[in-house]
Amino acid sequence: MQKRGLPLAFLMTAGNQAQTGLSEIALDLIEDERVTAVGLHIEAFDSVAGFERLAARVRELKKPIIAMKVGRSEQARQATVSHTASLAGSDAASGAFLKRLGIARVDSIPAFIEALKLLHITGPLPGWRLSSMSCSGGEASIMADSAQGRSVHFPGLAADHRARVKSTLGPLVAVANPLDYHTFIWSNEPAMTATFSAMMSGGFDLNILVIDFSRRDRCLNVEEWGLATLRSFEAAHKTNKANGAIVSSIPENLPEEHAHRLIVRGVAPLFGIPEALDAAQAAAFIGSAWLEPLAQPVDTTAVGRSGTKRFVPDEAEGKERLIQAGLPVPKGERASNAVEAASFSQALGFPVVLKALGVAHKSEMGAVRLNLKDTESVSNAARDLLSLGTGLYVEHMVRDGVAELIVGFTRDPMFGAVMTLGTGGVLVELLRDSVILMLPATRDDIEAALRGLKFYPLLEGYRGRPKADVGAAIDAIAGIADFVQKNAGEIEELDINPLIVCAEGKGAWIADALLVLGEKKNG
Repeated sequence: MQKRGLPLAFLMTAGNQAQTGLSEIALDLIEDERVTAVGLHIEAFDSVAGFERLAARVRELKKPIIAMKVGRSEQARQATVSHTASLAGSDAASGAFLKRLGIARVDSIPAFIEALKLLHITGPLPGWRLSSMSCSGGEASIMADSAQGRSVHFPGLAADHRARVKSTLGPLVAVANPLDYHTFIWSNEPAMTATFSAMMSGGFDLNILVIDFSRRDRCLNVEEWGLATLRSFEAAHKTNKANGAIVSSIPENLPEEHAHRLIVRGVAPLFGIPEALDAAQAAAFIGSAWLEPLAQPVDTTAVGRSGTKRFVPDEAEGKERLIQAGLPVPKGERASNAVEAASFSQALGFPVVLKALGVAHKSEMGAVRLNLKDTESVSNAARDLLSLGTGLYVEHMVRDGVAELIVGFTRDPMFGAVMTLGTGGVLVELLRDSVILMLPATRDDIEAALRGLKFYPLLEGYRGRPKADVGAAIDAIAGIADFVQKNAGEIEELDINPLIVCAEGKGAWIADALLVLGEKKNG
């Protein structure tokens, strides 16, 4: 029913996938020579292994996939005791799985159609660099603004490139990217061709021309100008052998007959500026993903529930298990009263932290006392905290902290144990600066995830702050992930918040840990 010029080979539905799954259908259809790209509307994954086979085969055939996965709503999230579970709903895990496979995800039907159309014509884009040309400064500004928050972008022009473009335009035109080439060369096909060709000579990954076709019943003598502009762009596109797209500012301003004409000539007709940039983002993501080796198969040994009963050991017991696994945990001791807490604090060395055991969210309950520097302050704090929980835990306080991370794991019914990595501390749910990773995760995966967080500049010494021990943080996160995989049949959740990352050379330390266990599987 769409009038956007998308040429469809097949349209198939899988219903509830009770007999034949989505990955099975797609694996069969991509073998047809008429199919150049596949679009999947996903309500549920039929098989993790099936999608992994599909991802491998589409790379071999160079037939990319666009996915539109439903299920983002807050109601779909599982309510559990940890911070991690509030961040790692089933939709977040689905997004991480698609990303791992190199399958681009879009969020709307128009973006879905436009991305398929672009991939049908250009295939995956080799990079994220775009150029834009229009005869209006308003359109140029809208294009620039629409790239904000995206990885695709409009890089500035090098001096020699700017000079080439400038030589085709008059002195009143300011040359930039996005380019407003003004109306001085309207209907002058040789002049427009020269300008478009000069702009497209910059090696951009996708070159965009913004043009709207006016209504024939309300506007006069504009159709020929539009066709002349298309001919000029097509000529420049052919000369430069570059990826090109015609983009209308709103969808209805690009007639279907022009879309068909452009597709035949190898130019992508894209309807709407946001949808066009969604499509470019998706195509560039696939191009980038295909440059990397296909990820290892997801470790699904923890799929399903280990048992109906759930057990939450207190922090002292949970940390003892982490220590036995060789993970970086500050020295600490369980205490049953204020005298023991004061005695243990002397042995550990001041300053210390004192916590009430048996409390899930200690900060909210006032169950933590920080930076206690003598036995008197420890004794006083102990008397205050004893009534809040099941005992006390005194621990050497981590100093020289640069940043706090959350490192968490939940058991997903489809993907097994999934990792949440993000900005930690008491505002973790408010900030929601986090990313989801499937297991196994390599050190490169972990480092890339860290670099993608908004707070990552803090780790690099933002505005003169000390640089963090990023290597130690990656070691700690990789070690925690290994611990979870080795105990996958038992761990329901693990919430480490915070992992305190100290200054360079001083390590990263598990300051708080919440472990949720289930019954071990038999056999």
